[in-house]
Amino acid sequence: MQAGANDFVSKGRLKRLIPAIERSLREAENNRQRQQAEKALKESEQKVQAFNERLTLALDAVQMGIWDWDIPTNETIWTPYHEIILGYTPGTPQRSYAEWANRVHPEDLPQVEMQLQAAIAQKRNWEQEYRIIHPNGSLHWVTSRGRIYYNDVGQAMRMVGIIIDITEKKQLETQFLRAQRLENLGILASGIAHDLNNILTPILATAQLLPVTIANLSDRNRHYLNILETSTRRGADLVQQILSFARGTEDKRLMLQVKHLLLDIEKVIKSTFPKFIELEKNINYNLWTVNANATQLHQVFMNLVINARDAMPNGGTLNLSATNIYIDETYNATNPEAQIGAYVVVSVSDTGTGIPPDIIEKIFDPFFTTKEVGKGTGLGLSTVFSIIKKHGGFIEVSSTINQGSCFKVYLPATTTANEQLNTEDFELPKGNGELILLVDDEIAIGDITKTTLEAYNYTVLLARNGMEAIASYVQYKNTIKLVLMDIHMPSVDGKTAIITLQKINSQVPIIAMSGSKDGMGENPQINYNELQGFLPKPFTVYELLTILQNVLHS
Repeated sequence: MQAGANDFVSKGRLKRLIPAIERSLREAENNRQRQQAEKALKESEQKVQAFNERLTLALDAVQMGIWDWDIPTNETIWTPYHEIILGYTPGTPQRSYAEWANRVHPEDLPQVEMQLQAAIAQKRNWEQEYRIIHPNGSLHWVTSRGRIYYNDVGQAMRMVGIIIDITEKKQLETQFLRAQRLENLGILASGIAHDLNNILTPILATAQLLPVTIANLSDRNRHYLNILETSTRRGADLVQQILSFARGTEDKRLMLQVKHLLLDIEKVIKSTFPKFIELEKNINYNLWTVNANATQLHQVFMNLVINARDAMPNGGTLNLSATNIYIDETYNATNPEAQIGAYVVVSVSDTGTGIPPDIIEKIFDPFFTTKEVGKGTGLGLSTVFSIIKKHGGFIEVSSTINQGSCFKVYLPATTTANEQLNTEDFELPKGNGELILLVDDEIAIGDITKTTLEAYNYTVLLARNGMEAIASYVQYKNTIKLVLMDIHMPSVDGKTAIITLQKINSQVPIIAMSGSKDGMGENPQINYNELQGFLPKPFTVYELLTILQNVLHS
């Protein structure tokens, strides 16, 4: 036995040989079966381990956590990714119901628990979206789904389910809804542009006509009329800006002086900002000119100063400065966005709360905002960035928490001192008594336009709709030199009247008017090539008289 034998039989007791052999065979078979079972168990454990590893990888790939809730004891088991989703450090799979509830947003917890208990009572699956709060204060959206298991007497014993972080999906949904609202805003803007511009047209025309028709107008009253005219033009520009944004059309740019825009911004700050915000300015009045859209730049600077104001709820100092700078190769090497050349730099700085370092890279993202709900759309700085980018410029931002922020806007400049000449400073062209058929259903626009044309030596025949226009033209077609036709009118509109007039006289000079540049639309019956011009509302006296002169003398 010591030598390794399993049994022995002495020669004098050979009758034990057969039972010993059978016993040895049984033991050998048992050993073989045990070894096979151990091998099978080991292979099974390896398969289970491999399956768990693959399952963990799959769950991590789809960012899904699994949980198992023992309902009577309120003990839970979480997978590592479930812990990560809830903001816990992985490694403690044994958790409690209370630890999960502690992460649910206080505003959502009552509704979540009510739905959870309703699912248990109604013996149905549970599915819900809700918010959770991580220890660092960050807010996340999750969706949870669970299946309930009951014992033989119908008591809920376990619920097993999954949890997925859907924060990014929620953000995309919010951005999509905001984008839809912007699209609807564009459609609405296009719809009301005609009516809005019809309101602005007589105001602008009156403001320009009064200095011509009233003798000995005081400087003070001229100043007031100038304010009225400037404000009306800005309103018209803003309407056009919204329409351009909605249609994606090119913007109109001119050579202009930034200092004039900044002086206007200064007036807004002094008249509308809280008195506890002190304004400091340092504007170089020998600034170079820039080729830009004045309304868009005004929008940029207004966005920046409003943000500066909002960053100082308890007061502070807002600094507005502008200067010339020439960017050389050295600066270009450190800032790829900066091209070598001349720039006008406008700086807006504040002594407010500052921008946290972890979000400063996101401030130009569309819909990103740190303001309370209802106080910010997240589009202000995004719009600023887009406008400056389109103008070939760039923006630099620096900020320190509780000390303030500084935004520097770099605009490509022309080093010439010549500014864009104000065309309306020239002598306005006058007529020679030509008869103009003016057609507009808006009484105020018709009357002020007629008065303006008569003030500049034109004879005017006024019609209030397309039917009157056709009748007047038939009666005076030999003396009418030009037709000034509004497009949108009730009954017989401008398009129908144009078709009829072109049938009567294919050579009749026609200038179309509308509060929207796309107001003409498409009409195969209109010979657009025979239209001599288009006058968008609201128009200035200079624009009105110039297009008449160009058409009449072309």
